[in-house]
Amino acid sequence: MNKFAGIIIDNDSIQLDRIFTYGIPEELISSVKLGHRVKVPFGFNNKIIDGYVLEFYSDIAEINNLKYIKSVCEDYPLLRDADLELVRIMRENYLCTYLEGIKAIIPSAVTKGLSKKVSEVLYTGKELYGKYLKEGYISILKLVQENNGKYNKNELAKNYNISLSSLNTMLKHGFLTQEKVIIERFNAREFEAYDEKVLNKEQQSVVDSVLNSKDNVFLLHGVTGSGKTEVYMNLVRNMLNIDKESIILVPEISLTPQMIERFKGRFGRDICIFHSKLSDGERYDEWMRVKEGRVKVAIGARSAVFLPFNNLGLIVIDEEHENSYKSDSDPKYNAREIAEIRCSKEHCKLILGSATPSVETFYKAVSGKIDYLSIRSRADNALMPEVDIIDMREELNSDNRSILSRRLYNEIQECLAKKEQVILFLNRRGFSSFVSCRKCGFVFKCQSCDISLTYHHENHMLHCHYCGKRERAKSICPSCGSKYVKFFGVGTEKVEQEINRFFPQAKTLRMDFDTTRKKNSYEDIYRSFKEGKADILIGTQMIAKGLDFKNVTLVGVIAADLTLNLPDFRAAERTFQLITQVSGRAGRGDKPGKVIVQTYSPENYSIKYSATNDYLGFYTEEIKLREDMNYPPFSQIMSITLSSKDENLLIKNIQNIGILLKNKVSEYDKIDMLGPVPCSISKIKDMYRWQIIFKGDLTKEFCFSIRNMVYELLKDNYNHIRISIDVNPNTLM
Repeated sequence: MNKFAGIIIDNDSIQLDRIFTYGIPEELISSVKLGHRVKVPFGFNNKIIDGYVLEFYSDIAEINNLKYIKSVCEDYPLLRDADLELVRIMRENYLCTYLEGIKAIIPSAVTKGLSKKVSEVLYTGKELYGKYLKEGYISILKLVQENNGKYNKNELAKNYNISLSSLNTMLKHGFLTQEKVIIERFNAREFEAYDEKVLNKEQQSVVDSVLNSKDNVFLLHGVTGSGKTEVYMNLVRNMLNIDKESIILVPEISLTPQMIERFKGRFGRDICIFHSKLSDGERYDEWMRVKEGRVKVAIGARSAVFLPFNNLGLIVIDEEHENSYKSDSDPKYNAREIAEIRCSKEHCKLILGSATPSVETFYKAVSGKIDYLSIRSRADNALMPEVDIIDMREELNSDNRSILSRRLYNEIQECLAKKEQVILFLNRRGFSSFVSCRKCGFVFKCQSCDISLTYHHENHMLHCHYCGKRERAKSICPSCGSKYVKFFGVGTEKVEQEINRFFPQAKTLRMDFDTTRKKNSYEDIYRSFKEGKADILIGTQMIAKGLDFKNVTLVGVIAADLTLNLPDFRAAERTFQLITQVSGRAGRGDKPGKVIVQTYSPENYSIKYSATNDYLGFYTEEIKLREDMNYPPFSQIMSITLSSKDENLLIKNIQNIGILLKNKVSEYDKIDMLGPVPCSISKIKDMYRWQIIFKGDLTKEFCFSIRNMVYELLKDNYNHIRISIDVNPNTLM
């Protein structure tokens, strides 16, 4: 009999990242299960707080001063056995605490218990009699019968101008009753039927390979427009036929409306939608629908990988190369890795789909660690778009100082004349990338961050895209007092203004972080453009992938070099992926597509190979560089970033830590330590930032020992120095 429980306390302190033993009272022994959230006394004052049951013991060595569980929070465990194992794996892999792992799996909305209950008015079946056989009562009864259970008492009175006194009389005498019901806040919208399509040979081959293989993990490498979504839906149908569940992950919330439209059009409305733009109440309801087995398919962003399906058959990660699958906050998990763990433990299939796979994933496929499946042709015999690279240096030599090359300008004009649509891509929002004084060179920077401010024309403000601070744009230089303040660079807002000036007859839409802050703004912009209410869509990387508009025949990449010049070893890979992906938005219908790529570096291999859609050519060059420099997939990387408002305290501590860590690393042959050095962006939100990077054959034991050393060395400065440790980070900036 389990008389004792190992419990994780709901406290964020790193010192409390361990399992505490509690006794289980006799009356709760049959109620407490693994994964239950419970109330327990903790600390000297025995404050009652939440805890999570991770282990059971029938006996323990020491029972002095033993404390006991007070109560169980829910009738059911919030964590399944598979979740408990996942928490332990996440703690090892991502150096997080038990509690951080638990909070990644259980949304905060669930522990808040945000179910919505209302009293609805119902007809009891009792007939009116005597003095109640009046027109007023008869009309109320008829109204309630027509809207049975649809309204509460106040809503009936307000919506239909009914007397509350009459309603109360009918409730009092039993003609009507009130019943507490739970209102669910999920997207119940009906969508137009999305008929099943006959798969072509390549698509059918992929489906057959997945279903018939004994392997679990597959890379689906399909060119843009090859019909990967149709393959996913076919696999989901097969899973539903054998009563299994499926999770479909998309990297951007902007892709969710299209995926919802297709999946709900194919499978009906009983599909869970799970992403960060939902309210807490909506997240609660969607999570509960999965937990209670009321839905078998979920579509969502990164966190949907944790949804508590009990009979999981399939996980699809669409656009698997995307950075957004890696969390920036603790636990710094990668959804691809979590999906692999779930598939291994729960015996289901994982499809990693992309036209431009990450170098690490493709290397796994080439090495035979995962299965490789490919679709080389576009669906419905559509042709790949024709891609032209424009050298903007030559445009400058020809005295063209516009953001549009002559070729792109002419192509847009021709496209509009044919009533076809255009997508213009720029991976930078705002009006101009920085503002400076032409006389003294002063650059307007955020006072809280080591980053230049971006000018936004519509409100004449300078914005920091890191901390969100804003200030009024100035026309006088604060350094030298001159009037020669100029806006340099270009952002999506500036592109929109220029397009409106060049093509005043065209209707434009802009999709970037600034225009998609509201809850349904992604869907509104997507639907407007799909329905032909605009001619030109201008946007950042949220328009670069996945979106399928049949009337788009021209894509313009305004500045292909923006991602290329970042101080990051993945810069070339990201440039190739972005250009290839955004190029794939053109010519997806019956009409052929064209892509114009504007660049100052036309000779760069990532740009050259993206123009010919030659992934293998790009990969062959990139993998050589990775091997020569010992970067992933040939090594692992761990970054330790310390930040503080006190720059001197930060530098003193990280230099001391650096000396001790250097001694530790000297015990290992295949590990290099870089730093300590200031981060590329040395200050964010008034916090100065320094970094130490480890590269090489990093074992879990090594990473954990380094993590523990850092926390131990900084234990007296937790209130002044923030610690961030990331295993295999997305970026080293």
